[in-house]
Amino acid sequence: MTASPTMKRINHKLEKVYKDILRIEETELKKSQFRDLSIKEMHTIDAIGLHQKPSSSEVATRLSVTQGTLTVAINNLVRKGYAVREHGAPDRRVVNLALTRKGRLMFRAHQAFHQQMVQSFVQGFDEQEVRLIEAALDNLMGFLTAQK
Repeated sequence: MTASPTMKRINHKLEKVYKDILRIEETELKKSQFRDLSIKEMHTIDAIGLHQKPSSSEVATRLSVTQGTLTVAINNLVRKGYAVREHGAPDRRVVNLALTRKGRLMFRAHQAFHQQMVQSFVQGFDEQEVRLIEAALDNLMGFLTAQK
């Protein structure tokens, strides 16, 4: 069964949006005061969160990476001054992660970009149309989750 012209256009647009978001994030990162970060490190900062102090295993789960992969990223973020490790009070084996002032600044800048992107995405649509867009994205997320 061949895809309809509409489905081909949607596929092309999804691919372009995905690639463009990554390219723009990378370009803006390199032009900013945060140019010492990689895209993966930026998304690790995002996964740690602003006011949370998640455990390293929680962050690894959020990012769908192994604990070893996360450890390398956190070592880099600590060395660069974006994050700190905090050992749990009763159980010192538990390592919680937190952002430094510099990390929180990066987090807010990244969130602002995404907020502008989403506002632009739904601009001109009424509430019912926005719910339809959200339902379509839920379908896509369901498909992607099933592929894991």
